[in-house]
Amino acid sequence: MSAVDHEVFMRRALVVARSVWGSTHPNPMVGALIVEDGHIVAEGATAPDGGPHAERLALLARGKAPRPGATLYVTLEPCCTHGRTGACTEAIINSGIRRVVVGATDPNPHHSGKGFEILRQAGVEVITGVLARECTDLNLVFNHWITHGDPMLAAKVASTLDGKIACRTGESKWITNEKSRADVHRWRRLFPGIAVGAMTILKDNPRLTARREGEPEWCPWRFVFDGLLRTVVDKNLPAVFTDDFRDRTIVVTTPHGGLGYVRKLREMGIKVWTFDSPTQRVPFADFRKKCAEERIAGVLVEGGAQLISEMLRARHLDYLLAYHAPILFADDKAKTIFGGMRPEKVDQAVRLADVRHETFDGDVLMHGRIVYPDKLLVDETVFGIR
Repeated sequence: MSAVDHEVFMRRALVVARSVWGSTHPNPMVGALIVEDGHIVAEGATAPDGGPHAERLALLARGKAPRPGATLYVTLEPCCTHGRTGACTEAIINSGIRRVVVGATDPNPHHSGKGFEILRQAGVEVITGVLARECTDLNLVFNHWITHGDPMLAAKVASTLDGKIACRTGESKWITNEKSRADVHRWRRLFPGIAVGAMTILKDNPRLTARREGEPEWCPWRFVFDGLLRTVVDKNLPAVFTDDFRDRTIVVTTPHGGLGYVRKLREMGIKVWTFDSPTQRVPFADFRKKCAEERIAGVLVEGGAQLISEMLRARHLDYLLAYHAPILFADDKAKTIFGGMRPEKVDQAVRLADVRHETFDGDVLMHGRIVYPDKLLVDETVFGIR
């Protein structure tokens, strides 16, 4: 087959992988398909954690031994360790398939390239790097998890071209358009956790669920950063404390919030993570460590601006998704996305790497990995109570 044919089938494998978008954590999403005589005869996508991998499901879907000359397409290098489901390399070799076309290489430094080597030693032709960028991008959360050993902390912001998230009056609905807002729900479905600060809860009362057309409402772990437990004071409690998904809500706080409010939350079925801190601010390093212990591979921080800025200046944001609408406020009193930095030179700025762009009826999404300067200058006087 030609390189063009390989790309056509790999694009289909990507579609298959995306069919399990966000449901496989902490494992990667993988799509696999078997092609015989130029036709797809079986497909498989990674099952939820603990279930079979995509390659095994594709072989099972075939229902019989693949015909001679069959090719397996898979978006990620087949695993070569047994774990709970058995090594996929072993299943491929035993199936009789003699050609495997792969998109991305396993990012795990302990396994990277070993699957290819095992297959080749068994006489299997291996073609790698087909649509590698697209296949790698598919698993942003997993790639960070497996290479760093802790969760990816990402932030989502939506602003005007001049970086404003609200008018001076506080009005912000809606800066970005309907298609951009729908795309946010796609990203929500990818991350196993979503986080906001107390002021966002008190002002907007968000549901923090993924609501996509044609799919049931889905709820990730919902983190509320509230060092003083201000969200519990009012009798009219926010939706995340009272709705059908309240057992998926985790309040992240400090001892400064008060034990009485902690008991109140727990009696309502709300989980509470309390971290020691000399101030009302939650220590992000401790939060990250706790997420790792709970196998929560990624958290999308959706606001507010103060929480995101604090995480940025503490060097605890790993990834940024920034939606920009084609409008300008040109008002220095309008609310700005970020604050708390004071770079004196351009090379002291925070930058994005591996940048990707997407458009939504004029809105532009820029997203990429955050790269911090060697020296990050911050203004210690900017932030008050979160």
